[in-house]
Amino acid sequence: MSAPRSRSRTPARRRKKRRPAARRRPGVRARAARRRRRMLVLRRVLIGAVAVVLFAGIAVLVPLGLAHEKPLAICASDPRTYPSAGIEGWRGEQLENAATIMATASALGFARDGQILGVMTAMGESSLRNIDYGDWETSGFTNPDGSRTTSIGLFQQQEWWGSVEQRMDPATSATLFYERLARVPEWSSMDPSLAIHRVQINLDPTYYSRYAADATAVVDALSAPC
Repeated sequence: MSAPRSRSRTPARRRKKRRPAARRRPGVRARAARRRRRMLVLRRVLIGAVAVVLFAGIAVLVPLGLAHEKPLAICASDPRTYPSAGIEGWRGEQLENAATIMATASALGFARDGQILGVMTAMGESSLRNIDYGDWETSGFTNPDGSRTTSIGLFQQQEWWGSVEQRMDPATSATLFYERLARVPEWSSMDPSLAIHRVQINLDPTYYSRYAADATAVVDALSAPC
């Protein structure tokens, strides 16, 4: 028997490594589109940065401009010009009543000192409010003869001063006050509270002194030319 033939083994084929495909360079149009996108993003970033800078500048400059803006002049005859914060805490209706007292005093020949006295009086009597009640209703005060007080209005005038309509009208009640003040000898040389006491006959002759500074500030502020 012949020996079996040995099978010749053919060497295994080596697998060739595949080289990565070469990247194709983008075409002209693709490169142009990419540049446009980059420019668009850059433009948006720049616009956003400019907007932030402008907003910050406005936020700083506007308050500075308002701070340097000339305040609206106060005109006694125009309540719209009265400061919303008031004058020494007196505001709105109170300032309107003060302006009425001042105008009445001026018409009767009373200058700044007399106007301050009138405003002081109304501050102390009614807090510059035209109220239709008085000491009897709030504190149960009576007159020396024991009768209830009938004081009403800005100056808290009792019934012997005039009718209810007269005492509740700011200009008329101010006129009644100044007519009596004019009859006080040398009132302008007296202490303001004592001069007022001669008209109002208050229990405390010095009571009105506490309103002197406020009344002066209000009169001076409302005396500015319109």
